[in-house]
Amino acid sequence: MSVRTPDPYPGWLSEDELSEARQRLPMVYVEAVPVRCDPLGYVTEVGLLLQATAEGKMVRTFVSGRVMYRETIRAALLRHLEKDLGPMALPQLPPALVPFAVAEYFPSPSQSGLTDERQHAVALAYLIPVTGECDPRQDALELSWLTPEEALSPDIYAEFAGGRGDLLRQALASASWGR
Repeated sequence: MSVRTPDPYPGWLSEDELSEARQRLPMVYVEAVPVRCDPLGYVTEVGLLLQATAEGKMVRTFVSGRVMYRETIRAALLRHLEKDLGPMALPQLPPALVPFAVAEYFPSPSQSGLTDERQHAVALAYLIPVTGECDPRQDALELSWLTPEEALSPDIYAEFAGGRGDLLRQALASASWGR
């Protein structure tokens, strides 16, 4: 049984072609950490998706997905934010789209601390304010809005897959939280 959200733009690569490409070259991704901010722009809540892996394990993660051929980073971010959070999330992309990190995922443990058993991937990671109502899609069981302290608590931190807890620390540090 597949729990993945159906791709609204299928056909850019078949599953077999994608599997072959993942074995031969790095894939380009965007990752977005949705946040709620106070009127001064300080992060008050972090939105974390709860998903089940194919093995049935519950993991926390962010909005994430591939950048398609001839797609801008901005368009990829908006597409994945809408796909994962719903059309009424109202993400606020900044005019200067600079990632807080460039994350490198490897199929086995490496110096980066980030793993993705499927592939070698490079992800541009962004902190994105969201002002609307979020309705997570099929592959997410829920979206939890947590304070930064709660999101980095040992219990929640242990639920992150592939080293994403460290990426969350970087995201919050880029927003001057916890300094």
